[in-house]
Parts: sequence; C-alpha cells; structure tokens
Amino acid sequence: MNINITLVAQIIAFVVLVWLVSKYLWTPLSALMEARRQKIADGLSASERGKHELKLAQERSAEMLRETKEKANDIVAQANSRANQILEDARVNAKAEAERIVAQASAEIDREVNRAKEVLRTQVSAIAVTGAERILKREVTNKDHEVALADLIAHI
Repeated sequence: MNINITLVAQIIAFVVLVWLVSKYLWTPLSALMEARRQKIADGLSASERGKHELKLAQERSAEMLRETKEKANDIVAQANSRANQILEDARVNAKAEAERIVAQASAEIDREVNRAKEVLRTQVSAIAVTGAERILKREVTNKDHEVALADLIAHI
C-alpha cells in the first residue's frame, strides 16, 4: 500500500471522527456544561439573595423586638402610674372616711355628754328641791346643815 493513500484515508477518518465527536459528543457535552454552569451561577445568586434577606429579616426582628420592649415598658409605666393613682385615691378616701368617723364619734360623744348633763341637771334639781324641802320644814342648825350635806353627798 501506498503511504499517501493511507495518510489521506487517516486524514479523512480523523476529519470524520472530529465531525462526529463535534456533532454528537461535543455539542451536547457543551450544552450540559453550560446548563451546569448556569445552575451553579443561579444557586450562588440565590444564596446571596438569601443572605441579604436573612440580614433584612434579622434587622426587622431586632426593630420589632425593640418596639415591643418599648411598648412593654410603656405599659408597665402606665400600670405603675395607675397603681400610684389608685393608692393615692384610696389614701384620700380613707382619710376622708376617718375624718367622717371621727366627726361622727365626736358628735355622738357631744350628744352623750349633753344627755348626761341633762340627767345630772334633773337629778341636781331634784336633790336641790329635796334639800330645800328639808330645810324649809324646820330650822337649820349647824348639825342639821352637816347632816343634810352628808345626805346630799350620799345621794349624788
């Protein structure tokens, strides 16, 4: 065989092989590699978006937590203020009630004192009348006077 024919046949076989590999192997393999590259790029992009969204969510949660703490502090402050107001109202009401009770007791004591004075006046006038009757019925001597006073003192 001639070396030229063999060389030409090998060149034709090589060209056919390159064409077949290019058409049936290289093109689908390139497409698969490009799809894989695009998938990896999309995954990295999604990862970056996820990190960014995570950062934003953390900032939002920190802000919400801060607002919630402020609201809780406001509620506690309002509750303390209301409790102090209720205590002050209770003190004022208790003081007013105590003053009313004291005034009522004082008025009752005054009534009892007046009633006792009236009873004493009645008794003293009865004793005075009795003493006057005894004095008027007979003449008073020092001895009679002392006996009448002792009798009056015993009656009182």
